[in-house]
Amino acid sequence: QVQLVESGGGWVQAGGSLRLSCAASVRTAMTYTMAWFRQAPGKERDFVASLKWLDGSLDYSHSVEDRFTISRDVAKNTLYLQMTRLKPEDTAVYYCAAGGSGHYWGSYTYWGHGTQVTVSS
Repeated sequence: QVQLVESGGGWVQAGGSLRLSCAASVRTAMTYTMAWFRQAPGKERDFVASLKWLDGSLDYSHSVEDRFTISRDVAKNTLYLQMTRLKPEDTAVYYCAAGGSGHYWGSYTYWGHGTQVTVSS
């Protein structure tokens, strides 16, 4: 069983930065594709970014590709999401996911509990 624990969310003014972390309980999680999704109140859970652990290939949603960076620390079993130039529309609960592929949230098996990011204008 893979457990994922997010941290690093909070409140920030527009234009600011935050870094989210996702710690995985077991190293095998690192062989999966891992991803970040977000969900704003009343909206669908949307893909943000993903990283394929075996080859390091990256994928981003168009809305964040020039502002967010997904990365990993293999030694720490940790996935990161560096978010810069944050906008109010980035406000959401951010979830770490593993064991899936692509942009559809339903394809991922393992999920963290989420961390709130609030961007004020």
